[in-house]
Amino acid sequence: MESPKLLFFIGIGGIGMSGLARYFRRQGAQVAGYDKTPGEITGQLSIEGIDVMYGTDPRDIPKAFREAPTADVLVVRTPAVPADNPLLIYWESRGATIKKRSEVLGLVTRDRRTIAVAGTHGKTTVTTMLAHLLTAGGVPCNAFMGGISGNYGTNILLHRDAEVNVVEADEYDRSFLALSPQEAIITAMDPDHLDIYGTAADMYAAYADFAALVKGRILVQERVLGQLKKHAKGPLDAVPYALHNVQGPHAENVAVEDGVYVFDLIAEGKELRGLRLGMPGRHNVENAVAASAMALHLGVTPENLRKALAGFQGVHRRFEVRKRTAQSVYIDDYAHHPAELDACIASVRELYPGRRITGIFQPHLFSRTRDLAEGFAQSLSKLDELILLEIYPAREEPLPGITSEWLLEQVPMMNKELCTKDRLMALLEGRNVDILLSVGAGDIDRFVPDIAALVEQKEK
Repeated sequence: MESPKLLFFIGIGGIGMSGLARYFRRQGAQVAGYDKTPGEITGQLSIEGIDVMYGTDPRDIPKAFREAPTADVLVVRTPAVPADNPLLIYWESRGATIKKRSEVLGLVTRDRRTIAVAGTHGKTTVTTMLAHLLTAGGVPCNAFMGGISGNYGTNILLHRDAEVNVVEADEYDRSFLALSPQEAIITAMDPDHLDIYGTAADMYAAYADFAALVKGRILVQERVLGQLKKHAKGPLDAVPYALHNVQGPHAENVAVEDGVYVFDLIAEGKELRGLRLGMPGRHNVENAVAASAMALHLGVTPENLRKALAGFQGVHRRFEVRKRTAQSVYIDDYAHHPAELDACIASVRELYPGRRITGIFQPHLFSRTRDLAEGFAQSLSKLDELILLEIYPAREEPLPGITSEWLLEQVPMMNKELCTKDRLMALLEGRNVDILLSVGAGDIDRFVPDIAALVEQKEK
């Protein structure tokens, strides 16, 4: 793809948007953008030489962009930005080329062999893990990740001699249908984003359309293979993988040793015994099966795979142990779907058997809360104690009757309560917690440093 000289990103603070902004900045383009609020990502972009504005007055757009011929500027927008955003209206009135993030990422994927990782959950971890296994294993890659890598402290990896692209393929707004993958991994297809798809069947059909774009190997979690084949418009050449008991890549002899998962991997005609995973969570062993099988397929040697897997430092906000003291453990996780909550809580139970788990959960989106309320209620009831925050609206307006109080009434447990964000820290100060979880995809992450500091302070 011929790189544009000037790119303006509307919604530049998003994890996917910021990755593309960094990509083009390092390609030599001049990059600027807008986001609604300052944050860790936008602050880092500014340090890297990217001009970020937080107001929507077009007069604040950098002079080089306002004065450049419109044909020289590419405007990239996220679907979360409303159509009445003044900056979007400004560029539309000037006749600028405006593309969605997914379209621009799709253009990038045509540059070289691309491995796309899709799934309603697990995709960020598998994408980041695969990028690390390739990078540490001697297969240079570019990677566009939906989270911050613990190993590299960024959501994008760029290598001048990259042989492949590794990209996270987002199903929201059918974004993944803009990609051109050579290989792919599909981790899960639990119903989600029904505000976009309407029905689970329509979402399954979109995943089948994504699979049809893949020119080579597709690794598919064996639980979802049936639905994928059912909705495929033609033959589907997919290899199933799972944690256990599948003909394709799988793990055997999974055990916890000193808080670390150890397992045997059967994949690519090889048996790798006693692998150690540097990231906690039983569900992440399954993620490691997928990433490892693809890494071996792409040329990483078993010896290099073993070292890289043990050295994997996880992903920011994916089962991230933020503080561990003699009395307490504090874990932060991005889980915002019932299946993700189930996996997170089950892993905590396995790692810390017999201990009391307090969970702080912030529901994300009114539509998701409405559509998956029964699943949320059952998942949250697996905690010993629940602190439920108000629903984070993101791009949505409130829906009548859909509130955290409504959701809390459906959770079949005794030790549960509502809490506003401004009361949260005071509530926690008055509690002695054993295992503490903060979970959700909204702005709950802004409390994480303060909660970690509080857990440490209570130890003293």
